[in-house]
Order: sequence, then structure tokens, then C-alpha cells
Amino acid sequence: MHFDVNALSLHAYFTQIACMEKTKRDPNQLQHETHDHGENCCVNTPNKKKWGPYKWPLFSFVLLIIGLIHDQSSFYKAPEWLRLAWYIAAYLPIGLPVLKTGWKNIQKGDVFTEFFLMSIATIGAFVIGEYPEGVAVMLFYTVGELFQHDAVKRARGNIKALLDARPNKALVFRDGSFLFTNPETVGIGERIQVRVGEKIPLDGKLLSDKASINTSAITGESRPDTIRKGENVYAGSINLENVIEVETTKEFKDSSISRILDMVQNATARKSKTELFIRKFARVYTPIVVFLAIALTFLPYLFVEDYVFRDWLYRALIFLVVSCPCALVISIPLGYFGGLGAASRNGILFKGASFLDTMTKVNTVVMDKTGTMTKGVFKMKEIEPIVMDKKEFMGHLMAMEAQSTHPIAVAIKEYKGDAEQFKATNVMEVAGKGLQGTINGKEILVGNKTLMTAHEIVLPESMDAMVDSLVILSIDNKFSGYVTIADELKEDAQIAVGQMRNAGIEQIGMLSGDKDSITQQIGKTLALDWAKGGLLPEEKLNEVEQLKRQPNITVAFVGDGINDAPVLAMSDVGIAMGGLGSDVAIETADVIIQNDQPSKIAKAIKIARSTRDIVWQNIGLAFGVKAFVLILGAGGLATMWQAVFADVGVALLAVLNAVRLQRMQW
Repeated sequence: MHFDVNALSLHAYFTQIACMEKTKRDPNQLQHETHDHGENCCVNTPNKKKWGPYKWPLFSFVLLIIGLIHDQSSFYKAPEWLRLAWYIAAYLPIGLPVLKTGWKNIQKGDVFTEFFLMSIATIGAFVIGEYPEGVAVMLFYTVGELFQHDAVKRARGNIKALLDARPNKALVFRDGSFLFTNPETVGIGERIQVRVGEKIPLDGKLLSDKASINTSAITGESRPDTIRKGENVYAGSINLENVIEVETTKEFKDSSISRILDMVQNATARKSKTELFIRKFARVYTPIVVFLAIALTFLPYLFVEDYVFRDWLYRALIFLVVSCPCALVISIPLGYFGGLGAASRNGILFKGASFLDTMTKVNTVVMDKTGTMTKGVFKMKEIEPIVMDKKEFMGHLMAMEAQSTHPIAVAIKEYKGDAEQFKATNVMEVAGKGLQGTINGKEILVGNKTLMTAHEIVLPESMDAMVDSLVILSIDNKFSGYVTIADELKEDAQIAVGQMRNAGIEQIGMLSGDKDSITQQIGKTLALDWAKGGLLPEEKLNEVEQLKRQPNITVAFVGDGINDAPVLAMSDVGIAMGGLGSDVAIETADVIIQNDQPSKIAKAIKIARSTRDIVWQNIGLAFGVKAFVLILGAGGLATMWQAVFADVGVALLAVLNAVRLQRMQW
């Protein structure tokens, strides 16, 4: 189905992305292309003035007004042939593109398009002598399509920002100097330089001491982030202060911005059930309407005594104009397009319109704990040495953990203490339990209760009631103290739960691989309906499967780790934390929260519901007005002018309604 006089598909923008991928050109250099049936036909056209597309409609409008003034004038009556020639001159500039496109479609076997309907309706008006109405129908149709085209351009503006964020050059260090090159030629481990105001071309680690980075293209948040040496930076982010250097960690095709663009490009491939139904409906509905119009023209001859062919043909032409399914076929995909764009502006990526639909039905949200509702960064809370002082105790602990990369070890190593006099040797990791080694000739154990029990070390009974994770120190098989380690809640974790409640989510639960006591404590703090800890990936999967077996339950699971990938794939909607989440989780999920904020879960639900509301408003508007005018037209009570409103007017109203999504706040 085509949607305007230049045969521009609603999905031209996404095809534009595909063309950009093929031609490897800067997206800003690509103007919008002429498409045939939405195929990938990339044509680079010169930039035109904004008023250019309206030049010929304006010309036709002037001729139409002059013609109508003449028809109403009593001073001069032109011959009929001159009057016909005048209106043909008004018709051709706007009608020829439609006639040509309709003819090309017929040659390819696609007969029943709106181009065909408009062509036979306006030519029919000329045949019965209604020249002004024939010109007016084509004029309003053309202007309406141009307005719709402008609406589409505005609607796709949010996603276009992602394209603009895609870097097209990299300053890489080679042969003793920095040289500009295509980012696709830069390998992993190379050193690149990014000047102030430039986009970081590839994902990497910061080599400079610090950097101020705008990550809005990745996270949807425009505030700058301060990045320290050794921390990750992402392609598409903008360097705000000082020249920085970065060591690349991913190839261009695997960078964050490329991954986001791929998701956006593929989003339209997963159409919603509503959108698919309307498209199928339009292809059945349009030919039926054509045959009904033919019947409306000729069948009354058998039943009406004062049958006048011209009058019934006029009714049939009105019927054709009204029946054009433009409002449905244009505004519904545009509604979903607007929903995808609005979500991306808010740092949320839906992998397809189908997931916008499914998200509206979610009534149960299940979340992982670490990295989803908590920061995934462990901090020491309490230091409790026995016998020795705190300095000596932490010296032993830091010396042992110095050789470990475990997140708990990282938390201990952040302690500001002097461990130089303590040298750990023969350090061995005991899988899932801790570390074993020697310091100054003494046998040292550092780990959890299981490690201590295995070595028959007696622990105080009071430790059994402790909820936080424990790191216990033993020197020469004697209990010497412990530290408590805890993960912090994200700043907006409690806000997120409240917003989900307000959005009508009936059940909110938590499934975690962390110990059950910690998970239960987090669950109580967040006022969740239930929380379960100590679960393996397959146990999480079983829990969600049991939930899905309950009647009228639609489950969204939110996670970020590799161990969450199976349950993300199996849930009705899988939501991944895309900032710090694993690549496997992001690839498996249906929705990506780009900045790791759990408060975006409720926002994703609200955006999906707003999109659904607007789509169904458009369906109701289109069917309601068209049905009313169709009945009037068949009964001879409607004119061609009213038919134009029922077609072009309703289509415009539906498109403008869809564009509202771009201005909504959630």
C-alpha cells in the first residue's frame, strides 16, 4: 500500500537506515528517497526548498478558485470546451503523479490502491461534468498527503537523533601519529583520540585521567557523566571537556550505538497484531468497495423507476472517495512508529511494535535483584575484628583479597588502609567459598561460612541471624573477625515500585540468585508482594513458568545478567537493563532500558498504553466517519466535498492524533 503522491512508504525512514548500511554513507547526507512498494530503492535526491512540494498544489488551487468564480459569474460564460480545458489544466499538475503511480501499480498486479480509487473517482467526476469537484478531490488528497508526509518526518525525528549520533570518523594512532579513518577499520586494542565536541566513535576504556561525557544517545539522559581512567565509554557519546584518549574494546559493528540502531531498524519487522490485521483488512476491503461502487452504479437500474445513470454514478464516485482506507493504513503504523520514537527519546528501546502491544497487557512484573534493583556494587558496612585491632585485621584481609577480582574483593580493596607489611603467599581460590593462603607464616582463610565449616572453625551463634553477606577471617584455624558486605539499592528503586503500582501492576515480585535472607530483606524494603533468593537460572525459569500458568497473567521479567537470559526469553515481555547489562541479556530481551533505571519500567508501560489508545482512537474515528458518510453518499445525501473530508480530513486528523505521542509526557 502506498501513502502519498510520491509513493513514499511510512517505513521509508527505516529503509533509509538499511540504505545507509549498504552504501556506508553518513545518514545526514541521505535525503528521503523515492520508493516503490516500500522496496529498498535508495535514490539520493537534491535538497529542495520547503515550499517546493506545495508549488503545484498552490498552482492548481489558484486555477480552481478562478474557475469557481467564473462558474458563479453572470458577466461572462466561457464555452464548455474552454471550461473543460481550464479545469484539466488545474487537474494535471496534481493528478498526473497519482495517475502514473496507480498505472505502475496496476502493471505490477497491485490494482486496488488508493491511487486507483482516487484516479477513477476524479476521472469519473470529469466524465459526468463535475469538473470542479474532480479537481478539488485530487487537490485536497494531494495536500493531505503532503501534510501527512510532514507529520511522518516530525514523528521520526526522535529516532533520527540516533542516526545523527552514529560517528563517521575516528582519529586513530598509527605509525607514530593520529590519523582520521573510517571507524569500521579500527580494531580492538587500538588507541583513538577524541577532541572536544566530537562523538566517541567506538566503545572502549578511557586512557585519560577523566572525561566529561554526554551519553544522551545511549541512555536518553542529556546530563553529563564524569568518567574516570579505566572506566568504559560508549560510541555515540559526546566528549564535553578536553581532548581524551580511548583504548577500543569493541569493533564498530559491535558498538553500543550500532547495536541500538540495529534494534531500531529491525523494530518494524515485528509488527503489532493490530497493524498486521489492518493491512490485511485494507487489501480485502478495497476491492470489495470497488465492486460495491460498480453495483451502486448499475443495480438501481433494475429496481428504481426514475433511474438516472449520472446521479447513481455520482453516488458511486462519492462512495469510492469515502472508502479509501488511507486513514487506517497510514495512521495506525504511524501511531506505533510514534510510540517507538517516544520510547527511544525516553531511553527505552522496544524491539518491535508487537512488544508495545504486549506491554499494555502486563499485570505482573518480576525482577532480578543485583544490577536491576540494586547497583551491583558491593560496599563494606561493618568491620568487626576479634583480638586484633582494625588496622591489623584489615591488613590481613586486604593482602588476601589483593589477588582476587571478585566483586566482594573489589569492595574490600577500596578500604583506605595500609597493607604493605602483610604479604600473602600461596593464595588459592576455593570455588564458591573464598581464599586460602599464608601471611607471615600463618595459615589464613578468608571467605564465607561454608569455608569455615569445612575447616571446622567455630563461629559465634550470633552470626547465624545476620542478613548481609559475610567475609570471615581465620588465622591459624581460629576465628578472627568478619566484615559485612551489602549491595546498595538504586536511587529510584522504591520510586519504580510505586510507579508500577500506580500503573495498575497487580503483582510485583523478585527472583534472585543471591542468598534468600538478603533477597527477602530487599523485598520488604521495597514493599514487594513476594521475593525469593538462592535461585539457579533454571529455578528462576520454573518460577516464571508457574506464574504464566495462572489464568489472566501476563508476565514481564526484568534482568541484566547472563543468568537472566533464559527467563527473559521465556517471559511474555523480557526487559533488560542495557547500560550495565550483559550482551546476552540485551540480545534476548524484548525491551531495553538504556540507562539502567528501574523507574523506566513503568514509563515503558505507560508509553505502550498511550500508543494503544491513540491507535484505537484512530480506528474508531476512521470507521465511524467513513461509515456515516458512506451511508449518506449511497442515499444521495452527501456531496463530493463531504466525501473529501471523510477521506483526506479524517486521515489528517488521525495522523495529527498519532503525532501527539511525540509531545506527551509520562
